[in-house]
Amino acid sequence: MKTLFDRTLADELTARTALLRTNPPAQWGKMTAAQAAAHFADALEVASGDRNPPRMFLGRVIGWLITLMAIGDDKPMKRNAPTTPDLVIRDQCDVHQECARLCAQIQRFVSAGPAGCTNHPHPFFGSLTPQQWANLQYKHVDHHLRQFGA
Repeated sequence: MKTLFDRTLADELTARTALLRTNPPAQWGKMTAAQAAAHFADALEVASGDRNPPRMFLGRVIGWLITLMAIGDDKPMKRNAPTTPDLVIRDQCDVHQECARLCAQIQRFVSAGPAGCTNHPHPFFGSLTPQQWANLQYKHVDHHLRQFGA
């Protein structure tokens, strides 16, 4: 299973992030490339424990079930999947700055390894093991890079 703990895959995502610097149009969704980079940099901060958004009600009810479907295989995430309100980026962002921040967050996550993952529950999925965090983060970054053809 693909994981953000794999240095080779992390380097691949970092290289693909460079393609966002041209600010390509989205193939789906409402975010700009800069907002997407900020969004998944923020999500990596959640995985690392720097941010602790509250649990979503719906996640408390069915999060455990969706976790199995979302993280249990290498299938890409579905388009237009909902996100926690705390990770919605509404402001205009600088694409170069956000891509640099994202790359730094990816490298930080890889370098910290399992010990760097938070014990705080994911806002939707709930409690995750470090391996589940790493699988989810790989799929999440890949999802948004595909959103912009990167």
